[in-house]
Amino acid sequence: MDRQIQKKKWPPKKIAMVGGGGLFFCFVIYSFIFGDSSSKLNVETEKITIAAVARGPFQEFIPVTGSVLPIKTIYIDAIEGGRVETKFIEAGAFVKEGDKILQLANTNLLLDIMFREAQFFEQSNNLRNTRLLMEQSRLNLRQQLNDQEYQVQRLKRLNERAAELRQKNLISQQEFEQTRDEYEYRRRQKELAIESFKQDSLFRQIQVEQLETSLQRMQANLDVTKQRLESMIIRAPVTGQLTSLNAEIGESKAPGQRLGQVDVLDGFKVRAGIDEHYLSRINLGQTGEFDFAGQTYVLITKKVFPEIRDGRFDVDLEFQGKEPEGIRRGQTLHIRLELGDLSEATLLSRGGFYQKTGGQWVYVLDESGDYATKRSIKLGRQNPQVFEVLEGLEPGEQVITSSYDSFGDIDKLILKK
Repeated sequence: MDRQIQKKKWPPKKIAMVGGGGLFFCFVIYSFIFGDSSSKLNVETEKITIAAVARGPFQEFIPVTGSVLPIKTIYIDAIEGGRVETKFIEAGAFVKEGDKILQLANTNLLLDIMFREAQFFEQSNNLRNTRLLMEQSRLNLRQQLNDQEYQVQRLKRLNERAAELRQKNLISQQEFEQTRDEYEYRRRQKELAIESFKQDSLFRQIQVEQLETSLQRMQANLDVTKQRLESMIIRAPVTGQLTSLNAEIGESKAPGQRLGQVDVLDGFKVRAGIDEHYLSRINLGQTGEFDFAGQTYVLITKKVFPEIRDGRFDVDLEFQGKEPEGIRRGQTLHIRLELGDLSEATLLSRGGFYQKTGGQWVYVLDESGDYATKRSIKLGRQNPQVFEVLEGLEPGEQVITSSYDSFGDIDKLILKK
């Protein structure tokens, strides 16, 4: 008799299929939750630059370009306007203080001097005449005073004699009074003459003093005018080289117009233009270095010009110690200008990555060196060689510092040798 065979509910094949599907589903869930879902890019190690983060001394400085100038430049301006009559020397010549450079001519100035001289001589004659009249008046008044004194003395004696005769009744009362009245009249006249003499002398003295003051003022004005005439001869203000002379024979120059300059060749300085961003950080006494003929020389900031033109301001630097031999006016120097004191810091080499990330993140290599991952960082000060690392990196870590332009927004770089 045939027996019905019951079909198994979970045959091995079905169990295997269900188990395999479950395992695959668990794998997918695990990969979704715990797996690495970041974007990746294969990169050849030879095409990138890797630098190690290090701890070391940091000196913040900026590169600036300076031009060599004489230590001192004296400009020559036309004090008085005029026509260029004579050129004694040409630009480029060496001059000593006081040497003649130009001769200007000014007809109006000459006429002004002649007019002032005539005024001066006229005032001088007036003073001389006033003194003469004063002396003559003094002598006349003195003569009148002597006459008055003589008359007073004579009438005094007559009055005294008349008084004695009247006591003896030898003259009448009328004769006595007549003598007395004449004496009193002459005495009062003498007092008026003395007072007039004093007042006249005082007035004449004041008049003379005023004339002398006026004469002195005119003399001073005449001297100033003659000095103006002397300034028509342009002379070298200092000993040096006449590096510029803007004047030709027959050319007219206005007062205050720049004629040239003399450079003092006792030493040199360097004038550098700096971006306005650093204006608040540049102070007197800051140092800079530059290389010349295989040696390093030091400069000191001596003057800061606060005026900003085209986004830049100028500073003057002078050499500390010996100047380089063979340096010339107008020569260009590349200077490393320090912005702060030397300090200890975590350092990362500069590279093309900064243009892409702005210093906000970098690719950091794993300890194995097989891949690099993106990491946020914070950079601080910088100089042309390194950045100061404030957060995100530790000394000894490896960082890709070359350009990131070809990496896009990839999270992980797989390094292939």
